[in-house]
Order: sequence, then structure tokens, then C-alpha cells
Amino acid sequence: MASLLDGERQFHIKTLPDEVGRYVILPGDPGRVPPIAALLDDAKQVAQNREFNVYTGFLDGEKVTVCSSGIGGPSASIAVEELVKCGADTFIRVGTCGGMNLKVWGGDLVIAGSAVRCEGTTRDYLPEGYPAAADYDVIKALANSADDLTEDKDGCRYHVGVVQSKDSFYGQVEPERSGVASTLIPRWESFVKCGCLASEMECAAVFAVGQVLGVRCGAVLTALWNMERSYHNMPDTMTNDSSKAIKCAVEAIRKLIAQDKR
Repeated sequence: MASLLDGERQFHIKTLPDEVGRYVILPGDPGRVPPIAALLDDAKQVAQNREFNVYTGFLDGEKVTVCSSGIGGPSASIAVEELVKCGADTFIRVGTCGGMNLKVWGGDLVIAGSAVRCEGTTRDYLPEGYPAAADYDVIKALANSADDLTEDKDGCRYHVGVVQSKDSFYGQVEPERSGVASTLIPRWESFVKCGCLASEMECAAVFAVGQVLGVRCGAVLTALWNMERSYHNMPDTMTNDSSKAIKCAVEAIRKLIAQDKR
């Protein structure tokens, strides 16, 4: 039976298998792709469609792809699905988050070991109650890379742990405006009490697709600021600079390439 998916190129990201590397860095913002690709050798744009901006280059002789995923779980899951169809098997999401745990300052790196599934995409991948978890080898590579890029002072540390993934940005930052504020606010408070590090929008979907398809996924996030520190009028730092997280992702890919060659 004929299908819209029968074309030579992937339906959404518009790539061919020989245009995609085994290793992939996944930013959300299409505009962040060229500066990441600039850290690779001989990187070139291979496709651009909708929110998906795709470059491929080389790192230590291995083909590496950078593909933006847009905002939220639905488009992130599409990117991972179609990149896997092109042969990719290792993914690192590099993005931003808002701190929740008081030990996270703006500027810190957050390496997501798992994600609370407060979104809808993962319902089509994982059973209720099943965790969305990152791959251990990717977590380890990211943490080892972060060791070399961070220092023990406010706004310069890194943390490994649980993040929250949600669908509504404003449901997080302005929950009192929501018709379900009575659900959102105590739920947030319970996650903070349980030690959740930060809130973001794509990790759960990326991890869930990776678990189901049997590929390795992880994530490193820049904390832009900490909402809880703001609520409590505590000092904080703010940043829009994702360069450290980008370097962490690239160096983690380098470590995984070396590990896979052994």
C-alpha cells in the first residue's frame, strides 16, 4: 500500500541515510545548529525543513550529525525516529532548563539521568509508570566531560539527576494563570521536595524513543536561572550562554567514539 512515508528522504527531516552519522547532537533551536557544527570538521548543511536544521561533519574521523528538534516532545520524537531510520544510534540532547533544586544556579550544567513524564508524547512509547531514562554510557561520558569544563563555584557547577519534562512552558512559569493551577502548583512542589533538579521540555521524549528503539540517549542542559531561588528571594545567576553545554556534548561524543573503537 502506498504511503506518504515511502519517499527516498525522511518525511520530516528530509535526510538520506548517507547524510547522517551514527552520532547525533540534538539542540532544540535551529539557530544553534551552525555554531555546534562549527566544532566539527568539514560540516555541511544536508537538510532543512520546518524546525529541523541538519548538518553533518566529522569528529575524530567519525561522521557526526547535528539536528535541531524544535520545542517539545512531539517534534523531538520525530527527529530521533527518523534519524534512527538513517542509521543513527547515539544521541545527546543539548538544551536549556529552569532550575528547581536550590543547589542548581543559573549557568550550571544539568546532566539528565532520567525525566519525569509530565508530557504526552511518551504515552505512545512507554507504559504508565515506566521511567524515561538516559543511557548510562552517555551519562558517564557527559559527566566526565563536565568535570573538565566546570568548577566548584555558583553558576559553574554540574549536576546529574532527575529532570521534569512538560508540554507547557507557561504552565511552569505562570501556573497560577492555568485552569488547573490547583494541580500544577502542588505537583511542582512535590517534585521540588523529591529533589528534581530542573524543568525542561524534551528529555522524556528523547529518552523514551531511545529506550524503545534500542539506541543510546542522554542530555546536557544549561540552567538559565532557578525558579525556586527566585520564589524565595535567594541570590541566583542568570545566563543565555549555552556554549559550555555544547562543548560538553561534543566532548562526550568524542569520548563515546573512542570507547566504541576499543
